[in-house]
Amino acid sequence: MIRFRLAELIADKAFKERRVVPLTEVADATGIHRATLSKMANHPGANIGTDIIDRLCKYFGCQPGELLTYVDEDIGSLTSG
Repeated sequence: MIRFRLAELIADKAFKERRVVPLTEVADATGIHRATLSKMANHPGANIGTDIIDRLCKYFGCQPGELLTYVDEDIGSLTSG
C-alpha cells in the first residue's frame, strides 16, 4: 500500500519556517482541494493522481519518494496474528 507522508512534510516545513502551516495554506498554494489533502493525510492507500503529486512536490521542493512510501501490508498481518 502507498502511504503519503503529507503530514510529515507539513511538519518539516512548519519547523523550518518556525510557524504553523495549516492544510488550508497548502490547499490555497497548490490548488488542491482541502478534502483531497485531508484524505491523503488520513487514509492510507488513497487513490491520488500524478498531477496532485506533481503539485505537492513543487510546493514542498521534494521528490515523489519523499512524499510517498510503500508499506507492505503483509508484514502487519504477520505480526498481528
